[in-house]
Order: sequence, then structure tokens, then C-alpha cells
Amino acid sequence: MYKISLITGDGIGPELSESVKTILDTIHDKLNVKFNIKFLVAGDTALEQTGSALPDDVFESIRSSDACLKAPVGESAKDVIVTLRQKLDLYANIRPAKSYPNTPALRDDIDLVIVRENTEDLYTGQEFQIDDTAVALRIISEKASKRIAKHAFETAMHRNQQKRVTCVHKSNVMKLTDGLFAKSCEEVSKNYPDVSFDQMYVDACAMNLIRSPHEFDVIVTTNLFGDILSDESSQVVGGLGMAPAANLGDNFGLFEPVHGAAFDIAGKQIANPSSFILSTKMMLDWLGSKNNDSDCIAAGEKLEDVVLDLIKSGITTKDIGGEKSTQEFTSEIISRL
Repeated sequence: MYKISLITGDGIGPELSESVKTILDTIHDKLNVKFNIKFLVAGDTALEQTGSALPDDVFESIRSSDACLKAPVGESAKDVIVTLRQKLDLYANIRPAKSYPNTPALRDDIDLVIVRENTEDLYTGQEFQIDDTAVALRIISEKASKRIAKHAFETAMHRNQQKRVTCVHKSNVMKLTDGLFAKSCEEVSKNYPDVSFDQMYVDACAMNLIRSPHEFDVIVTTNLFGDILSDESSQVVGGLGMAPAANLGDNFGLFEPVHGAAFDIAGKQIANPSSFILSTKMMLDWLGSKNNDSDCIAAGEKLEDVVLDLIKSGITTKDIGGEKSTQEFTSEIISRL
């Protein structure tokens, strides 16, 4: 039985969490994958109740679980997700971008993954001020660069795509930091002769994600660039409502929708749960691979197939042209599982 910690989040987070919990309960009952799910409070609500966005007991519950699902949180998001990434060494942020039927994607043949280094760059928060000048330290290490490159190449090896890794950086301007990142990725590429390797400046990559997104397979990049490019790639395939994400380390995984808490529609049951559901599919894939559990992998594949079939048939939520509420869309998934 897998112990799953579920951060219920803020805004629309509790609605999406109920959707995912109901789906996991169905998988538990019908598809031979057993879960023990514990609801946890972190984010704005926890900050109001306890004075901390990520209370110590919540963190310990997460750390003792097999995997974590995190619904979107509010203004305190940085205090939750960045802290978890750093404390649990979740160094790989994985953002797939895939065309689905009946969604406003730029093309119907997009299937790429952005593998983003998750622990350093400007996101370490090391900033200070000298008189009227603010300074931020950008940290890029060989160790972190090589391990994220390895993760990218391993990802490419296990995808039924081009088996291509594109290293994205800006070494023509930031010669030391991005130069080190590019050099590290190139060195790792030599260990994967069956995967093609190329490099691209970040501004060119941003342009090509619009011009020819179907040509990408796996993109590996630094923390800041990856944050920006992955949101762009989500819009290329129809918006954040269909965009899942994983934060992975060597021994732990956290899975989350990439959109925000959308306080303006909270409680209305009109939020699209697909991003969180597809993130759950990523969790099932990861747990299954980690534990050699074919039933878990099959459950993840079944879940994605069901979502795909619903969207094909026009059964969608209002944000992508449908009429279903969050609960109704979830019920449709459950009936097909």
C-alpha cells in the first residue's frame, strides 16, 4: 500500500483535491493499486492557522510518505514548494507538454518534456542590497548540472519519441554560469550515444516553441529559464489547465498542477481538474517504475486514456469549451475507470 500525502491547498485546491482523492479511491477499489491517503494543510490556510505555511508536522508527514500530491496554494506558494524542493532535494522539475484533441494547441503533434534544474540558479533567493542597487546571486554548479542532464537523457531514452535532448542556455552572455551548464550537459551526452544532442540559446528556444514546437523532444535547462519556457510550452498546447508537473529527487516525488489557486472561481465547481489528474498519472508512473509495479503503471496509463477519451468526445470543463463542472467531469472519469 502506498502512503500518499495530499496537500489540499488554497482557493480551488480543496475542490481539485477531492476530485483526485475520489479517483484514487476508485483505482484503489477497481485497479488493484492500494493507497493510504492523508490530507494535509499547507499554504495560506496553514499560515493563518499556525503562523507557518509549511508546519513542521506537515513536513514530517510528507517526508514519511511514498509520494506527495500538492494542490495549488496561494501567496505563500514559494514558502511551500521551494522549501520542499530544497529540503527533499527534488532537483528535477518535469513538465510535459502534449497536444490533446479538442484543445487549442498550436499543432496536434506536439509531445515534448522540459526537464528543469530545480535547486539552484537565481531561485536560491540569495539577494542583497548595496545602497540603491539590488543584487541576486546566480549559482550554477557542475554537480547539479550533470545530474539534471543525466535525468534528461534517461527521460529521452524511455520515451517513444525522437530520443533527442536539447540543452537550453545563454552562454554567449553568461559565459561562466551558463557556460558551465552547457559544458556539463555536453559531457553527459557522451554517455548516451543513442540520444542525439544539440544546444540552443534560450531566446531562440522561446521563439521555436511557437514556430516549431513539434520538433522538440526533451529540453534540459536551468531553473529560471525552465520556469519560463515550461509555462510557454503549456500555453502552446492549450493552457495551464492541461499542464501537469513533477518534482523528483532520487528517493521522493512531489506532483502538482502548474496553475495557481484561482481564488476568483473557488467554490464554484468550474475548475478544470485535468492538470492535477494528469499529475496523478505522473505519480502512478513514477511509483510503478520505482517499485517495479506493473499494476500501478497500468493504472496511470488507464487514467490518461480515460481523460483523453473524454476530451475527444467533447466532455470537458467550461474553461476549454465544455459544460461539465469539476464534480461532473470527475464522475465521468470514475464511471470509465
